Amino acid sequence: MFDAKADAIAALEACGAPVDRLSFEPGAPDWYHPGRSGLIKLGPKTVLGHFGEFHPNTLDALDVTGPLCGFEVFIDAIPEAKRKATRTKPVLQLSAFQAVRRDFAFVVDADVPAATLVRAALGADKVLISGVNVFDLFAGPSLGEGKKSLAIEITIQPRDRTLTDEDLDRLAKSVIANVEKSSGGVLRG
Repeated sequence: MFDAKADAIAALEACGAPVDRLSFEPGAPDWYHPGRSGLIKLGPKTVLGHFGEFHPNTLDALDVTGPLCGFEVFIDAIPEAKRKATRTKPVLQLSAFQAVRRDFAFVVDADVPAATLVRAALGADKVLISGVNVFDLFAGPSLGEGKKSLAIEITIQPRDRTLTDEDLDRLAKSVIANVEKSSGGVLRG
């Protein structure tokens, strides 16, 4: 499901959609699995696409065995870019320091959107954290009724020095605190 979402976002970006302003919510058409799919929206009303795992009834109708994911994007719904005065782009600043990745899994209420965790993790340190990706969703009786586990990968890109273990621990604590505060979840242990 997350690969289909990433592919849909990449397709929208290639078509000129402002991917930094997209939101995601449940409510994809019936041919998608209701718990493993979503809408891609720009603002409260503009639907730019659907993504997810196909419903078992859809797979049966197509005579397909095994899980299958897909996405749809509505290119005609992408608003035209506003004309801006052209100016030179800033020089690309590449870091001489190796990026570091850290994984975190949080148990949250089933109705908490993954975007809440992503925004909270990014807010922990806007300078060092260059990216946050959701890579796993788990829901089962071992987590409790109405709970799910979301796993995120944080990409940390130092700019001016190599980070120490203490720096990374401090950043991890900040990410955990931000996510727990914004989502009401707890670090899965």
